[in-house]
Amino acid sequence: MTPGPLLALVISQTLKHNVAEGLKVALAPLLTDLPIILITLYLFIQLAHFHLILGIISLLGCLFILHLSYQSLQTKPLEMRPKATDPKSLRKGALVNALNPHPYLFWCSVGAPTMVKAQQESSFGAMAFLAGFYLFLVGAKVGTALVVSRSRTFFAGRTYLFTMRILGVLLFVFAMLLFRDGLRLTGML
Repeated sequence: MTPGPLLALVISQTLKHNVAEGLKVALAPLLTDLPIILITLYLFIQLAHFHLILGIISLLGCLFILHLSYQSLQTKPLEMRPKATDPKSLRKGALVNALNPHPYLFWCSVGAPTMVKAQQESSFGAMAFLAGFYLFLVGAKVGTALVVSRSRTFFAGRTYLFTMRILGVLLFVFAMLLFRDGLRLTGML
């Protein structure tokens, strides 16, 4: 379980809304990773364009995560009643995951080669790797949402505002790291 924009969004949506919204964000990789896996396999073949594509994805991810950071920094005091608005947590989680270059890097450098090697041994090995990977990836985020949800009353008042502002700052830091990576990958830095 590594800190990153998706984990920060799991915590943020759980605190802002409820555990169901945090769980929706946690499940986002199950929706977005299949296209990422297919894209990385294609990129594996077309390595000449690899850095430019990852750079563009990083820059787009930077913009979206800056938006999420701004929203967290503008958080108002928590109402213990659920909001009537649609939080769009699954969509936010899918966008964060799709615009984050880390899944692409993982699947290009570790995931795809591991899957190919496991497939050479047996189809079961490749499927076991995929199942175990998503069990722990999604499971860690689901666990985080559940723990944060059970601690919800702890986050009332000033503690909640402080936590949301810290998460906003963390999202801003992740956005700046994506910006730097995007500039490096596109050759602008």
